[in-house]
Amino acid sequence: MREFVIYGQPVAKGRPRLGKWGTYTPPKTIEYENLVKLSYIEKFRNEPLLENQLKISIKFYFQIPKSVSKKKKQAMLEGKIMHDKRPDLDNCIKSITDALNGIAYKDDNQIVQIHACKFYSEEPRTEVCIEELEG
Repeated sequence: MREFVIYGQPVAKGRPRLGKWGTYTPPKTIEYENLVKLSYIEKFRNEPLLENQLKISIKFYFQIPKSVSKKKKQAMLEGKIMHDKRPDLDNCIKSITDALNGIAYKDDNQIVQIHACKFYSEEPRTEVCIEELEG
């Protein structure tokens, strides 16, 4: 099992954009994927690529808006109010799984199970747990 944390506001995978010289990935997406890679490599630098089927659990923690009441803020911190705003959960997952391709595992087609949730927190971050399934 490999667990690590990516500190900072989670970023969803941006759609490729069409520019003057063809398509390109938005800079915000590239920066976040690089942060994901660095966070993983920092902890698992000398570990081999995972080769079996994988189960990934991801918890996204988003910054609590400054405008919310104290009562609502407390409910957010307790998980009674979950993050149901943009970015979409599936695009957040994509930013993590694509960034770890070739870094943690050979290919993201090895992922056969995903569990992901979005929460609020005073400390925005993403917690990732990758488990290799016996096969």
